[in-house]
Formats: sequence, C-alpha cells, structure tokens
Amino acid sequence: MMIAKIHVTLKGSVLDPQGTTITKSLNSLGYDEVRDVRIGKYMEVKIDTTDRKIAEERVTEMCEKLLANTVIEKYEFELVEA
Repeated sequence: MMIAKIHVTLKGSVLDPQGTTITKSLNSLGYDEVRDVRIGKYMEVKIDTTDRKIAEERVTEMCEKLLANTVIEKYEFELVEA
C-alpha cells in the first residue's frame, strides 16, 4: 500500500484573500517579519498498490480530475510506502 501526501495551493498569479488576511493579522500580532501567507490544502490518500508508477499515474489523474482546480491551483505529491 502507498500513501500519497498531496499539497494543493493557488498558483502564484492568483490572488489569495485568505492569505492576505492572515498576513495582516500576524503583522498586527507583532509578527512583523511575515511578508506573505498562501493558503492551501493537504490530503493523504491511501492507494492499494505497491507499484510506484501506477500510484503516480493514479494520483496525477485524481488531482487533475477532482482534487485540484488546475486553472487556478497547482499540486504536488509525495508517495510513501505504508
């Protein structure tokens, strides 16, 4: 079994109002060194295969079809053996 650790974030050219709000809040709490925050999603998907190539193909399909909106988001993932 493999576990896909998937990170989905907004592309750099897309505005991130949540990130902007958190940046301002951290600054107001005295964390003046914080310049930018980007918000994203983290998922772990268990895949019932030991074949790394098949797992990579399937996770890519999942991200492209459902887990990420590839118009405005980018994704990356890491596969680890369970």
